[in-house]
Amino acid sequence: MAYNRAVFITGSNRGLGLQFVKELAKNENYRHVFAACRKPNDAQELLSIAKENSKVQTVQLDVQNDQDIHSAVEVVNKKVGGNGLNLLINNAGISINGGPIPTVNRSDFMKVMDVNVSSPIMLTKAFYRLLRAASNPSSTRDIFLPAVVVNMSSILGSIESNNAESGVLYPYRCSKAALNMATKSMAIEFAPRNIIAITMHPGWVRTDLGGPKAPLFVEESIKGMMNVIENLNLSDSGKLLGYDGSNIPW
Repeated sequence: MAYNRAVFITGSNRGLGLQFVKELAKNENYRHVFAACRKPNDAQELLSIAKENSKVQTVQLDVQNDQDIHSAVEVVNKKVGGNGLNLLINNAGISINGGPIPTVNRSDFMKVMDVNVSSPIMLTKAFYRLLRAASNPSSTRDIFLPAVVVNMSSILGSIESNNAESGVLYPYRCSKAALNMATKSMAIEFAPRNIIAITMHPGWVRTDLGGPKAPLFVEESIKGMMNVIENLNLSDSGKLLGYDGSNIPW
């Protein structure tokens, strides 16, 4: 049975976000795939996918711009209406200045925190009404499925996993640890509304952020994460999950 689902993905022009779009474009359970990025007109591969598949719609979005966020919600609302948004993937993220304490500066730190923490929270807030609409049982639906918020995190945000061989990466690590906390709070708040909120570690992936030495290809990471997402239930809400479904300690 195919479902009439809608998904919104940030950072869709490359890396994990672009591969999410590719996978979801092939997934018969999704009727609307909203692929958001700052400059969609410059994202040639994304534009090609949207041209070949009518269910993929590009959306201009700078996650640090509240007006862009408002406009993106309007675009989605016009398409999905009362059916709501089933899946929000807050994928956009950055890492700046990963060196030791003497190299850290306030400007870089705050930019990373804004993109990696504040922006996913603001996007979830903006789409909350549509997430609630999708998560409400209705007599017009053949099957009820909770709505899902996926905040892209990292094992680098795990305090327990930060051992003597690691350290540094202050802006990025702190941002992902903060995002984990925000997601846990979302899970608690959203539970009565049947909305799942999780953070995910995609693995060390060969992307612009992960670098060429990463052992994991983006296709494997995304297929793994999609398998996890498709099999979520309400008891998973509030967890930090790996692309292979493993539970990662806070």
